Amino acid sequence: MARNKYDIDETLESPFDIRHFRRALVYAAKYKKQVIISMLLSVAAAVISLIAPLITKRALDVTIPDKNVPELIFLAFLMLMSIVISVIFSAARSRIMTKAGQGMIYDIRKDLFDHLQKLPFEYYDTRPHGKILTRVINYVNSVSDLLTNGIITFVLEMFNLLFITVFMFAVSPRLALVVLAGFPIFLGFMIAIKQRQRRAWQKVSNKSSNLNAYLHEGLVGVSITQSFTREQENEAIFDRLSKEYRKAWMKAVYLSNAVWPTADNISIWVTGAIYIVGLVVLGPAAGVTVGTIVAMTGYSGRFWQPIMNLSNLYNTFINTIAYLERIFETMDEPVTVTDKENATEMPHIKGNVTFDHVTFGYEKDIHILEDLSFDVKAGQSIALVGPTGAGKTTIVNLISRFYDIESGRVLIDGVDISDVTLKSLRSQMGIMLQDSFIFSGTIRDNIRYGRLDATDEEIRAACKIVGADEFISAMPEGYDTVVKERGSSLSQGQKQMIAFARTILADPKILVLDEATSSIDAKTERYIQRGIDHLLKGRTSFIIAHRLSTIRSCDKIMYISDKGIAESGTHEELMAKKGLYYKLCMAQSITQPA
Repeated sequence: MARNKYDIDETLESPFDIRHFRRALVYAAKYKKQVIISMLLSVAAAVISLIAPLITKRALDVTIPDKNVPELIFLAFLMLMSIVISVIFSAARSRIMTKAGQGMIYDIRKDLFDHLQKLPFEYYDTRPHGKILTRVINYVNSVSDLLTNGIITFVLEMFNLLFITVFMFAVSPRLALVVLAGFPIFLGFMIAIKQRQRRAWQKVSNKSSNLNAYLHEGLVGVSITQSFTREQENEAIFDRLSKEYRKAWMKAVYLSNAVWPTADNISIWVTGAIYIVGLVVLGPAAGVTVGTIVAMTGYSGRFWQPIMNLSNLYNTFINTIAYLERIFETMDEPVTVTDKENATEMPHIKGNVTFDHVTFGYEKDIHILEDLSFDVKAGQSIALVGPTGAGKTTIVNLISRFYDIESGRVLIDGVDISDVTLKSLRSQMGIMLQDSFIFSGTIRDNIRYGRLDATDEEIRAACKIVGADEFISAMPEGYDTVVKERGSSLSQGQKQMIAFARTILADPKILVLDEATSSIDAKTERYIQRGIDHLLKGRTSFIIAHRLSTIRSCDKIMYISDKGIAESGTHEELMAKKGLYYKLCMAQSITQPA
């Protein structure tokens, strides 16, 4: 996926590759039993439906001229039964394939979501989330019909063409050749527009992705939009993106809709040719009867109907390939941060952390940290301060191995974290961010998010530590109160309290607080400070904060600047040096106590 924003098209310049479709068929193979049954039902229905023109020919050429009423009634009953049986078989096939199709879509979407959860932070940092959502929801939905009914339709229509051709030659070989004469013309037309169709549908997927990306961004940031009265400007942007999507869609549909009129016109020309050749060129002398003409025109219509169905399927195929390219592109996105082949379980963490000549950058040849080394003893609390973009959050992200370093080592209790499994490492760590994410669901489920086996008593105890039990108990449903998406029904302080309770319940061995109290009021901070004090006891902790109340009591303060540690020491030691940390404190009007 191209790194872009909502108004920049994704670039996908790879040529048409049938392997994308073959790869999708792997998902269909799981349901091959249902596919085979559906195929047999479809073939049976198609063969039975082909009896109708023969019945008509018999009635016109023999039964009606002979005034054989019993046989005419029998033929009418036979035609009715053929129609009823064909409809029953088609309905059964449709029901079976609908269930199988939903199973295939479930499998694709599950694999896609599982892979997305393993991708590193960098993937999400550089892509609009709306475009990712489009791939998981819209694109997967769009391929469902091709992987289900599309496969059956293709096989069925190919059988139809074969059977119809056989029946036509059985009735009149020369008129059958007249019907087949129009096929090369149609085939040439399809070849001529194939590439234009693919490019057109790729553009549709680009514009759809852009529109979804902006819609997602607009919904998430609606409070900012209203605060700055940006409604009209945003409506203009959305209108522009919508018009671009509509324009791309209309062009793609224009090309697609050019297919069936072409087939329809050729079918009409062929029908006219049947009458001319049958009645004028050949005539009764060649054994061409009225029944023969009617039967052949019937078969001609039936011959071109599968071709039109196949052309529509081809349109769907071209469209779906554009979606499959993006679905599998996402699935093929490399998981850069993953377990090594022989990764071991991280032992019970005591809390010693070592950075050994670590160099790291988010982009190649642009380093955020260079040759960084420091040691932290178990149980120590470390404050990371410094200018924005200096690398404070980067350091704590490297401890949790959200990114892999370029060179050097990160050790916990002497164990290189790149040699252990991610689950065993991260399950022993607790991270509190400035934006405490609250999931839609009950408060209870949010608190035990990282520890599903926690009892109700343990959940309540964790909430009491941070002062959250009081406001939770006052809610209508208490701990079973359902909160809205992103915790929009809660205040910022309440969300922070719930997030702290969640972290306390997880009982982490190493704690990271990244600006965890910067957006709450002083009263709420006093409640949460009790939780922080509880969390810090006996744990190694890394704290990124600007408030003196949070960092002044830390065992060590490290000032991060110029790709490394510019200063290190206690609050008192650094204030006495009157260096960078001192200037930072003075700039924030932070003074030493009397």
